[in-house]
Amino acid sequence: MNWLLIFLGFSLLIILHEAGHFLTAKATGMRVERFFLFFGPTIWSFRRGETEYGVKAIPLGGYVKITGMNPEEEIPPEVEDRAYYRQPVWKRIAVIAAGPVVNIVLAFAILFFVFLLNAQEPTQKVSEISGGTPAAKVLRPGDRIVAVDGRSYSTLDPTERVDRFREQIASHECAGKRVDGCLAATPVILEIERDGRVETISVRPEYDAPAQRTLIGFRYGSRPIDIGAGTAADQAGDAVWAVTSGTLHVFSHLFEAQQREQVSGIVGVSDVANQTLDESVERSLLLLALVSLSLGIINLLPILPLDGGHIFWSLVEKLRGRPVSLRVMERASVIGLALVLMLFVLGLSNDIGRLGGDELKVR
Repeated sequence: MNWLLIFLGFSLLIILHEAGHFLTAKATGMRVERFFLFFGPTIWSFRRGETEYGVKAIPLGGYVKITGMNPEEEIPPEVEDRAYYRQPVWKRIAVIAAGPVVNIVLAFAILFFVFLLNAQEPTQKVSEISGGTPAAKVLRPGDRIVAVDGRSYSTLDPTERVDRFREQIASHECAGKRVDGCLAATPVILEIERDGRVETISVRPEYDAPAQRTLIGFRYGSRPIDIGAGTAADQAGDAVWAVTSGTLHVFSHLFEAQQREQVSGIVGVSDVANQTLDESVERSLLLLALVSLSLGIINLLPILPLDGGHIFWSLVEKLRGRPVSLRVMERASVIGLALVLMLFVLGLSNDIGRLGGDELKVR
């Protein structure tokens, strides 16, 4: 059942992306010949008006065919004025940008409603303890962390207080090289409230390589709060910006091994989606928002055959005052396609490596 939901979720993102192109093309007076989900042989289709709608056999993407997308295409005289390359540059950019914009707006909307309806703030109580960690030896679920190394941060709000507790624990580092599982050179002194009494315990945190810091090995509890629509919008906007800047950073540093490891393909995303569906609807919606946002951002990269490539060359045409040669765009498409395939292979390779190492876990 999970895999069916994942398939439907990915399909929905593709349909909405292509619907953005489709509706904007219609709104600007262009002639849309086809609106298809997936590629390859046609499984099912029907025609309504001048447009054919359908589903193809290979579940990779989708497309909208607008008359005149090829500058050298022969166009019947009666529809020539509605062809893509007969339109002003602003109309072409609007049509191409509409797909990624729909994905980005959808991501923002999902994040907004998740934050608005399910806002939580951390509490100082221990809710969950990971087995085999230092916390498993000294803490119990229900313990309340009163202070870390004598610091209670009582004047801060709950979220900032818990963040400071985490930072203080992470300040205890391993004596030598940081390797996964190494114990901190100095212990953390915890003051905890247990069964109505305050106790002081000492524990040495261990370094967690994925988290890139020392941890004790427990999770704080949380409680629901009402944050209001304005705060939810701010948080959604911050999340969109954080993912956007992070994605652009990864792609601008692909020649660095550490950044290449951050790229995931459809296999990795599907595996994480399967895990989130087992955890909660909220986490599944957040992942859907992340995938939708990533789809929008990546499609805006200025390389053909991505949407951003078409926008880029339309802007070049506007600046030059005349159309760009089809041969130039064809050569750009070959280079762009090679880059896209490289990213696909890189993502697939990383996915296989993570699956083999059992690293694709929801943390």
